[in-house]
Amino acid sequence: MTLSPPLHRALGVFDSGVGGLTVLEALRRRLPDRDFVYVGDTARVPYGRKPPEMVARFAREIADLLCGVGVDGIVVACNTASAVALPGLTDRCRVPVWGVIDPGVEAATRAAAARRVGVVGTKGTIASGAYQRRLEARGLEVWAQACPMLVHVAEEGLADSGEAELLVRHYLSAMPAIDTLILGCTHYPLLRHAFEKAASGVRIVDSAEATAEAVSAALGETPDGGLGRVVYHVTGDPAAFAHTARLMGFEVDLGQARHRTPARVPLGLEDAILPH
Repeated sequence: MTLSPPLHRALGVFDSGVGGLTVLEALRRRLPDRDFVYVGDTARVPYGRKPPEMVARFAREIADLLCGVGVDGIVVACNTASAVALPGLTDRCRVPVWGVIDPGVEAATRAAAARRVGVVGTKGTIASGAYQRRLEARGLEVWAQACPMLVHVAEEGLADSGEAELLVRHYLSAMPAIDTLILGCTHYPLLRHAFEKAASGVRIVDSAEATAEAVSAALGETPDGGLGRVVYHVTGDPAAFAHTARLMGFEVDLGQARHRTPARVPLGLEDAILPH
């Protein structure tokens, strides 16, 4: 696939849907001059209820697409895919690959003076034990809680509502004394204010920001003052993707999009190629 104008030092970012936009925005704040290619696999969302082997296959297909358009690195902006597919992608890809779990774990380990950490996420992420195993291996005491309704709250544009705060307080009602809480879902940074109010005095680790910090540090570069663009690809309906993104506070301008199904692209992607 040929893009015009050509990509400039692009990084690929992918998620099963729109949650990874929080990671994309955090990356763009730290690396504003780079182009980004974002893939939202909205036709097959959610990943959390699918077999690990299937999710790993989806991740390989998307990584092949991103490498095919010439990205310099790939960020797996999905907790489920990070948990089950990252080692295979690291071996498969010719470019660096980062996930969202390890940066959050590293940031929490540094922050947790009392060595007691909590993690909140979707049912699939919490059930996988991906955060818990990594944190316990570092000698931390871990409390974990699934918060299944919060993705829907974020995607309905209700992150700052009283309902969101009530739900967060409900999910944290059994939280023991901890000093650090990892937001282990890419939607949850949008609910950070509600978590800060419900867990007063607890350090909040935003996995999107932690991932962007880790990628920026690994690249070791200074922005050149330019402003990169974003190329979006979605496997489902681009208009639905853009609508949900806008409800969440992200602007995706379909008025400047080109929609097509290019030949020889994995997944039969329908493309939304957009300046940002």
